[in-house]
Amino acid sequence: MTAKKGDNGLKKRIREGKLTRSDVVRRLAELAFGTANDCIRLVMQEDVCIENLDLSLLTELKRNEKGTLEIRLVDRLKALEQLAVLADSNGTDLESFLQAMQKSGEQE
Repeated sequence: MTAKKGDNGLKKRIREGKLTRSDVVRRLAELAFGTANDCIRLVMQEDVCIENLDLSLLTELKRNEKGTLEIRLVDRLKALEQLAVLADSNGTDLESFLQAMQKSGEQE
C-alpha cells in the first residue's frame, strides 16, 4: 500500500491510543467512498506489485480448487451507517468506541 500524507501521524496516534473523532470519520469515509480499482487490478493482472496497491477495501481473497478467485470488499453500507451515526451523535458513541479500542490495545 502506498503511504498517504499524514499516515505517520495517524499511526503514531493509534500506537498511543489517541485517535481523534476526525481520524475515525475520515477512515470511515475512505471505506464508504473509496474505489476498488486496485483490488480488481490485484486479481486481474499477473505481474502486479502489491506494495503499490491500495487494498484497504479488500477483506478477503480466496482461490478455490478450480482456480476461481473470490474477493470480498468492505461493506460500504455499514461504513455509511456508521458515518451517519457519528454525524447524528454528539460524540458519545465514538468516545465509547475509542475507549474500547484503547483498552484492547493495552491488553495485547
